[in-house]
Amino acid sequence: MIELTIPGRGDLTIEHLVMDVNGTLAVDGALIEGVSKRIGALRDRVEIHLLTADTHGRQAVIDHLLNLEATRIQAGREAEQKAEYVRSLGANRVAAIGQGANDAFMLREAALGICVMSVEGLATETLNAADLLMPDTLSALDLFDKPLRLIASLRK
Repeated sequence: MIELTIPGRGDLTIEHLVMDVNGTLAVDGALIEGVSKRIGALRDRVEIHLLTADTHGRQAVIDHLLNLEATRIQAGREAEQKAEYVRSLGANRVAAIGQGANDAFMLREAALGICVMSVEGLATETLNAADLLMPDTLSALDLFDKPLRLIASLRK
């Protein structure tokens, strides 16, 4: 668990980290270098959840590399399914990371929504739903190792 008090915003307790896979953790179906190490370092503090429509059909390989099993999102209503998943965990204890249009509702629902820039693109609706924009996924994951960065960026 990660607990922070953000001046002007209040207490933030993160027990779950929910992440989109394609475009966020992987590009063209291949895991971004460095993601596995960073996720491994977070396992003792937060429960890791992956959500995917498995666009590239390589999720089994990614699951193996991360030693996780992603939740498959069904085609149609993908944004709503992701938001429902966040709510099912208790949205007030969830941080979410994504970049695609189907991540917008998930980021808005989560206590902390982080949008990342990606070579696959960044949906403006997702950017507008986020609390924070990060230049890439590795920088976003580093926030949980260096939570004072969250305080510095989110304080009012």
